[in-house]
Amino acid sequence: MSDRIVIIGGGFAGLRLARELNDKGQKIMLVDRVNHHMFQPLFYQVASGRIEPSNISFPFRKIFQRSKNIQFRMTKIKKIIPEENKIIGEEGTFAYDKLVIATGCKSNFFGNSRMEDLSFGMKNTQEAISIRNHILITFERLIIEKEKSPEGNWNIVIVGSGPTGVELAGAFAEMKKYVLPRDYPNMDFSDLRIIINAVEKPLSSMSKEAQNKTEKYLKQLGVECWNNEMVTGYDGSVVSLKSGGSIQSSNVIWAAGVTGNIIEGINPEQIYKNRYVVDRHNKIIGYDNIYAIGDIAYMATPEFPLSHPQVASVAIQQAKNLAKNLLTKDTEKWQNFTYVDRGSMATIGKHKAVVDLPKFKFQGTLAWYFWMFLHLMLILSVRNKIAIFFNWMWSYFNRDSSLRLIITPTRKNSTVQ
Repeated sequence: MSDRIVIIGGGFAGLRLARELNDKGQKIMLVDRVNHHMFQPLFYQVASGRIEPSNISFPFRKIFQRSKNIQFRMTKIKKIIPEENKIIGEEGTFAYDKLVIATGCKSNFFGNSRMEDLSFGMKNTQEAISIRNHILITFERLIIEKEKSPEGNWNIVIVGSGPTGVELAGAFAEMKKYVLPRDYPNMDFSDLRIIINAVEKPLSSMSKEAQNKTEKYLKQLGVECWNNEMVTGYDGSVVSLKSGGSIQSSNVIWAAGVTGNIIEGINPEQIYKNRYVVDRHNKIIGYDNIYAIGDIAYMATPEFPLSHPQVASVAIQQAKNLAKNLLTKDTEKWQNFTYVDRGSMATIGKHKAVVDLPKFKFQGTLAWYFWMFLHLMLILSVRNKIAIFFNWMWSYFNRDSSLRLIITPTRKNSTVQ
């Protein structure tokens, strides 16, 4: 009799695991709180109005509509009951023989509840759309009320200088230079400041060459790099700094860190730094049939004693390794997970990107084309590849797009959540 495997989370790890197990005999149930997979590396392009959310969102039911062994259920999981091999969701209870937790991460505000309430994270499609809406609404409001508006409240402050932060900063800088003057010809954007806050240098996890070149590119685009500075507070209009300084802004985007999406029910002793502690097979320590993969898994290895970086390549490789193991009935033949680092990259603007490969590093135009090609190939469907390629080519030649729509939900009935 085949096992019933439940996968919680349809991010890079959960989706890849489900695809690897597709039509392989097991009964698979994929559970997620939304009905689609999101291609997170391009969230910044949604936030800056370059591509539509639908271009990087893939409905699970469409992905698996021809699958014979994969079911999908849309619900948020509230609790795991390991003793009964059950999970409790908002919409029902589900039984499992094996459970795989792939819930990923959310923005980490490091206990700063005020910042969490008033700034924007960017870990899902809804947050990316909210950023786009808020910034565009800011400009619409200021063109009407600019004489009444406090000086500087349109500034864009990005807290965090990893790939998400620098890509956002570069996109908004190009938007300021090429797009906004056309959309708002009566407004002077010379005073609009785009600021990125870094503890040390931008892209601190990449090579020194990449860091220095990224900082150079950002400054060429007019982005202010606040290195060795720390944001300590935000009241909705003023950003406070550890050095004692401050800056006005109604557009603060938090990209400074992530923390795991922990589900109640797992022994707290097996949770470290808000991640599940797993062995080399991604099995949670102390459990025989519960696994964790991707950003939510903490696996210490000789090469990575502090666990692996929380990036998509780790999630995908862990999913592939776990799938092979689950398909191998003899557990003595299960393979330990070993991460193969194939490099990292980031784009800052047109013809401005950095790429660190294991044996080769390069920056500039070639890196930019390399970044575009690789990300386009990672998009799931042909239709979405074509749509994104068309938008990119249109933007390449015109330095513009027609996707700056302000779309906010309307609640017709207060009883509808």
